[in-house]
Amino acid sequence: MAATTSRLLQLLELLQDQPVTTGSQIAERLAVDRRTVRRYITALQELGIPVEGERGAGGGYRMRPGYRLPPLMLTGDEAVIIVLGLLGARRMGLDGADGALAKLSRVLPGPLRSRVEALQTAVGYTAAGGLGTPAATGTVTVAETVLVLAEAIGRRRRIRAGYQSATGRLTARDLSPHGLVAHSGFWYLAAHDHARRALRTFRLDRMRHVIITDRPAAAVPADFDAVTYVSRSLARLPYPWEVEVLLDAPLSLVAQRLPATMAELTATAAGTRLLMRVTSLDWMASVLAGLDCGFTIRRPDELRASVRALARRLTAAADQPPEPAG
Repeated sequence: MAATTSRLLQLLELLQDQPVTTGSQIAERLAVDRRTVRRYITALQELGIPVEGERGAGGGYRMRPGYRLPPLMLTGDEAVIIVLGLLGARRMGLDGADGALAKLSRVLPGPLRSRVEALQTAVGYTAAGGLGTPAATGTVTVAETVLVLAEAIGRRRRIRAGYQSATGRLTARDLSPHGLVAHSGFWYLAAHDHARRALRTFRLDRMRHVIITDRPAAAVPADFDAVTYVSRSLARLPYPWEVEVLLDAPLSLVAQRLPATMAELTATAAGTRLLMRVTSLDWMASVLAGLDCGFTIRRPDELRASVRALARRLTAAADQPPEPAG
C-alpha cells in the first residue's frame, strides 16, 4: 500500500511538471507496466483530480489546464521548520533537497510561498550552526520573525522592532536587515542600526513586534557576508578574560579546529595570532592543549598558571599505575 501511495504521488508530480506525459514515460519512470499506469490514472480521477487522456500520436495524459492542487496547509512555524531542515540537508550535500524545496514552494499558499522563498536566500549558517527549533517569544514565535525578516531582506525594506537587551532593557530600533544567521540553536540578524549609524548583531528571540516599513533599506556594504560578520561579533562578546596567544601552526590548520565564532585568527610571519575572550582560563588551557601545536602566551599572565596546572594534572594521571586486571 505504501509503495502504491508513493507511486501515485510520483505520478502526480509528473503530471504537474509537464504539459503532457505519455503512458510509456510514466511506466518507465514508475517502473510499472502500461496496465498499472491506467489503474493509477483511474485512482487519481476517483480522488477528484482531473487527469485527462489525449489520444493519437503525441498523446498521453495531462492535468486539466488551470487546475491547481489545494494549497498545503502549513502554519508559518511548520513551513520554517521544514525549509530549515531541507536547507540543512542541502548544506550537507544530500541529494533531493533542492527538489523537495521546489515541491514545497509549489503547493504553499501564495503569501507564505513568497516568504519561504525569501527565507531560502536570506539565511546562512555558521560552521557550528545547528538548525534549532523556533522558540516562543511571548505571543510571537521566532519562526514568524524569521519569515518577516526574510521578506524584508528580499524586498530591501527597513524594519521597526523592539529589542530587549540581556539586562532586560527594551529599546525601539530602526533597522536595515542584511542577513539571517543560524548558530548553535539561535537566530541572529545582521543589520544596520540607523539610530547608532553602525552595523549590529541582534538575537531574534529578543526582538519584539517586528514590522516591515515602506522605507527602503540602506545599501548592503560591498562584499558583506552576514555569516562572517555575525561570527566575528560573537567572537568579540565581552568576557572576563581576553587571551592573546601566538600559535606555532599555519592559519589554515588552526581555522579547521577553532570556528570563527570562538576566536579571531590572524596569520603572522611566526605562525597564527589567536585572540579569544573567555570566562575560564582553565578551560582556555585545555583548548590550547587540544590544538596539538606549540604556542607562546602573550596575555594574560594568569593563563600560564592554568597551563601549568593542566600539565601537572595530565602528568599525574599518566603516572598512575594501571589497575589490576579482574
